[in-house]
Amino acid sequence: MQFVALASSLLFASSVTLTFADTAFAGFDGTEIASAVGRDKQTLSYGRDRAQQLDFWHAQGGRGPAPLVLFVHGGGWSKGSKDNATGKAKGPHFTAIGYNFASMNYRLVPDATVEQQAQDVADAVAALVKRADALGIDRRKVVLMGHSAGAHLVALVGTDPRYLKAAGLSESDIAGIVPIDGAAYDVPEQMKFARGPWLGGMFDEAFGKDVARQRALSPTLHAAAPNAPAFLLLHVQRPDGKRQSEELAEALRKAGTDVTIRGFPGNGLLGHMKINRSLGDPEYEATPVVDAWLKRVFA
Repeated sequence: MQFVALASSLLFASSVTLTFADTAFAGFDGTEIASAVGRDKQTLSYGRDRAQQLDFWHAQGGRGPAPLVLFVHGGGWSKGSKDNATGKAKGPHFTAIGYNFASMNYRLVPDATVEQQAQDVADAVAALVKRADALGIDRRKVVLMGHSAGAHLVALVGTDPRYLKAAGLSESDIAGIVPIDGAAYDVPEQMKFARGPWLGGMFDEAFGKDVARQRALSPTLHAAAPNAPAFLLLHVQRPDGKRQSEELAEALRKAGTDVTIRGFPGNGLLGHMKINRSLGDPEYEATPVVDAWLKRVFA
């Protein structure tokens, strides 16, 4: 019985973790992005805290303003960075097909709240839009993309208008949102399953015990209009990630928001990691799906 309980616990943990594992690949991501797209990287500040920085790469070979894809890393809201949790393929791929690409840091729990993290995302967008002319950004064509905890944050910014409003923007300043394998779109529901000292502690540290606050940080519960105009929800076959993506998609559809949801092979922690590390690789099945969706929303 002890073995069965342990096995069940391990399987559950691999399913619901929002993952610290990608952060173990330091040097595997940021340095290879810089090498692949040349010396074009600019590191910009969007706030006073030293964590409020982003890296920006220009679209390759383009003339005039180009669309922007801004990526938000995962790491359980308390770990990770643009340097070790972006994935090596995204920057080279998106810049090669004519898009500007940026990957941002944000303040981390416990030094900041999840509310402040969402505001960091909105403030980073505002800083890039403010510099659009100098950076060659088409300010009408900005997509937010995030993985894991970053998926939760971009979905929250795309459904709760207060963050963009505080940054001097609105949902109309965002062309679309691409959350990648998140599992906290309905925080109170997810916290029912986040048990144990590690998972329970991670969610408690991020979201606390106040159910009203948990609901206020739940994209699914904010999905009544207004929302960002279009969403592409990607998930692997983790039961909680799949379920929460489907529930968010349904809430967005009910609000009349343009939403596409696509599932891909992969289970547990390995699948959760793979979709982030592989997206942008032309051989990975999610890449052409994202490319076609971006082409449509940027048209």
